[in-house]
Amino acid sequence: MDELIERYIQYLQYERNASPHTVRNYRSDLMQFRDFLARAGGTEGQPVKQVPIKSIDALRIRGFLAHLFEKEKKKSSIARKLAAVRAFFNFLSREGTLVANPAATVSTPKVPHTLPRIMTEEEINQFLDRIAEGAKTGDPALIRDRAILELLYASGLRVSELVGLDLRSVSFGDGMVLVRGKGNKERIVPFGSKARDALNAYLPVRERLLHENKKTTGALFLNQRGGRLTTRSVGRLLKKYVRQLVPHVKVSPHSLRHAFASHLLAEGADLRAIQEMLGHKSLATTQKYTQVSIKQLMDVYDKTHPKA
Repeated sequence: MDELIERYIQYLQYERNASPHTVRNYRSDLMQFRDFLARAGGTEGQPVKQVPIKSIDALRIRGFLAHLFEKEKKKSSIARKLAAVRAFFNFLSREGTLVANPAATVSTPKVPHTLPRIMTEEEINQFLDRIAEGAKTGDPALIRDRAILELLYASGLRVSELVGLDLRSVSFGDGMVLVRGKGNKERIVPFGSKARDALNAYLPVRERLLHENKKTTGALFLNQRGGRLTTRSVGRLLKKYVRQLVPHVKVSPHSLRHAFASHLLAEGADLRAIQEMLGHKSLATTQKYTQVSIKQLMDVYDKTHPKA
């Protein structure tokens, strides 16, 4: 089973172009599933060394879910682990290793739908303006970080997409960025004047980093050693600024993506245009990223309903 899991992980990495975060989670979830099967298949407390892949049926998968429930895992976590198992068996079915997917008939736990807390436009503007003020001191790290945060909010990129950008991906004249998203699919996303100004201010910092470290790379955003920045680094730097500047607001790199979509919708942008910019396959996914304020709903009602 280890060999099959590794083959699936290779498929995710090199054919699906899945993010390192996704690959890490899928590997962890599948190894946990394998360990459960090994323990359950053993006798006298001794796990078996190998679990025949064709011996795994829906009953054993439900047993895995029951085990997770006993450990008081969250429903969202259990649903994710089941999704990883189901996707793994789908892959094996397509490859011809299995005739059918044994996880296909296993129901996903119902996860309560909670809307994320979206930062208001005022909160976002205040946060980014304070970062911009700090960048005026000439601190190279602040100048770079301002460019990162402005571009995240201006374009709604996933963090994995942002750190994967090359300098040549950005068209400064047109205010467009070429993004390579999930499944290696490319899309073009616009960005505004504030993000352009922040990026232009960062370019000399980037050149200095490359010169000081005697490196050559196409990566747009660099760490202090002149290498490509990682998703974890972006998460850490955002957390640092949030603690310093807006400790009362919970912000993550992904929440800037939520805010991008929600604020566009609030200003009247077409949902399908937002879907295209976010790089979603399904419109239903885009709708989960957006929320309409009660005030906006009332404004629309008052303007359009004949009996309003």
